[in-house]
This record gives sequence, C-alpha cells and structure tokens, in this order.
Amino acid sequence: MTGRGQPACARAGGIGQDEGVTTASALDPDTEHRIRDSIDRQTLLTTLGVTIAGLASGRVVLDLPYRADLCQQNGYVHAGAITAVADSACGYAAASLMPAGRDVLTVEFKVNLLRPARGDWFRATAEVARAGRTLTVCSAQVVAWAGGREQKPVALMQATMMAVDPGPAGGEEPVPTARPRT
Repeated sequence: MTGRGQPACARAGGIGQDEGVTTASALDPDTEHRIRDSIDRQTLLTTLGVTIAGLASGRVVLDLPYRADLCQQNGYVHAGAITAVADSACGYAAASLMPAGRDVLTVEFKVNLLRPARGDWFRATAEVARAGRTLTVCSAQVVAWAGGREQKPVALMQATMMAVDPGPAGGEEPVPTARPRT
C-alpha cells in the first residue's frame, strides 16, 4: 500500500503489477503469462482500471479503484462494476487451474450486495471451491478499502465457470467442450 489509501498497483496504472498479496501456491511461469495476457486483452477491465493484486493456483485477486464515473446516482460504485470485477476474478481463478489451450466462460453467478460500495478502492479475491473437467465453482468476496485500511465486505459472489476451447481469431464464439469421462 502506498499513499492515499491506494494499492501500489492502482497508482502505477497498469494491469499486471502485483502488490505482494500472499498466495497459497505460485503459478508456473507459462500459466501466469497466459493469465496476465488474457487479463490485458479484457478491454472492460482496462476501462474500469482494474489491476492484478495477486495470482496463484486457484486464486486471483483484482483491485478496482474508486472513480466518480463508475458510480451510480447516489455516489456509490455501481453494482455492475463490483460484479464485473468479482466475475473476472472468479473466471481467472478457474482458468489458472486449466491446461494451456483451454478457456472459461461464466455460465451462472449469484451476487449478494452486502452494503453500498463506498471506499477508495475495492479488492475482489476469488478462489476455486471445486474444479471439474467441464464446470468449476468459485467464490469471491469484494472488500472496500478506505484511508489505507480494509473496511467491510461489500459483495459476495458464487460463480460457475465452464471450460471451453477458445474460439478462432476474428471474434467467433468459443466452442463449449465436454471431455469424455475416462
């Protein structure tokens, strides 16, 4: 954490800069590169100003800075922005456990908005609860930070991700794949 209650990665202004979040098990370099590269291609995350705070096997931490243009009419960060960062953290947590050449799509999620999103920035921490060949269940918590200190959680998410083969270049839809049981 550096100055004004913002994480170092948010002040540096780039996706892919870690703040030193403790992790359970480090990713191998190829998987980490694949995840970082995918996050860099997520134009919504770039638009929101989301940065990576931590990557580990089955665990991803993303930070969303407060910005007035992300707020709803009462001055709180919009639930859509909070949900987007939680969903992305869940998706990348699931993707971190998949082999190269596989990707994920969200097939369902449930969000509990616990209180208005008020703070200097918001940290979404997602972990895989159960990884399967086709479906992976994840959970995420989004916590507000203000004045350099962690505040209370503002949202909880439970999400189901589906393994897919990435679509061909040109924007075609990825093709869902079910692997035969062995």
